[in-house]
Amino acid sequence: MTIVFGWGELFALSSAICWATAVILYKAAGESLTAHSLNLAKNLVGILFLVPTAFFVHGFDWPSLSGWHWAILIASGYFGIAVADTWYLQALRTLGAGRTAIIASLYSPFVVLLAIIFLGERLVGWQWLGFVLVLLGILTVVYQRHYSELDRATLTKGLTFASASVFLTAAGVVAMKPILAADGFFWIVALRLLAGTAGMVLLLMVRGRLSHFVSEVQDGEHRWPTIMTAGFIGTYLALIFWLAGFKYADASVASVLNETANVFIVIMAFVFLGEALSRRRMAGIALTFSGVLIFLGVFTG
Repeated sequence: MTIVFGWGELFALSSAICWATAVILYKAAGESLTAHSLNLAKNLVGILFLVPTAFFVHGFDWPSLSGWHWAILIASGYFGIAVADTWYLQALRTLGAGRTAIIASLYSPFVVLLAIIFLGERLVGWQWLGFVLVLLGILTVVYQRHYSELDRATLTKGLTFASASVFLTAAGVVAMKPILAADGFFWIVALRLLAGTAGMVLLLMVRGRLSHFVSEVQDGEHRWPTIMTAGFIGTYLALIFWLAGFKYADASVASVLNETANVFIVIMAFVFLGEALSRRRMAGIALTFSGVLIFLGVFTG
């Protein structure tokens, strides 16, 4: 497989940059909303822009999908957004940001493995080298020297939630790959987000926490312009670019490029938030981008 930097690769990198930008904006906005409320709010912002976009581009021309593909689309949204995001937040609460970020690096290995099994994709030798370098670079960037002590049961619970969350995200997007070839791309993206957001609302209703979300949105001083901007960039744009990357590039290639989001977050946090950029993190950044260049075949002629 010969890799060129085409539209799919550009979209996948753009998704990583957009998500990193949104994370920085969320940090700048503070923590006036809880993680669950912020997650639902950003998805609602995405729907607010995605549905009109789909109408503008496609009108009422719905995607021509089989019943099986409709089921996959809805399941991908529900399990990949509602369930996976809930489990990820649970892992974040249990393990902390450092450990969870390391487990999140399983995303591209899961996608590559599933793409090989179900989509018939293959990586050549130099791509495996680039893939390993990207993972090592990401792990170097997110690694922390000191973690809070956890008992075995808590650690096992957190690791289970984190790895299951990442696996559902990977499985959901690999299952979506054949569907993305159909017409009506923006409707596909919008309907997937609608299914996921509806699932989140349903879970909140079952847990009796929907009223908490409503009151939290109404009460307190929230920096809504920043939160809305972050939702536009991190959900609307990032989701479009994310799925477009999988539409126009191999799933394994898109997933590896998606992994660079953590690196962009570190760089932007240094530039815009004044966070420290240690030598270890700089080495991880260099390692990651070297791996990306090798993975894309830049040094293979």
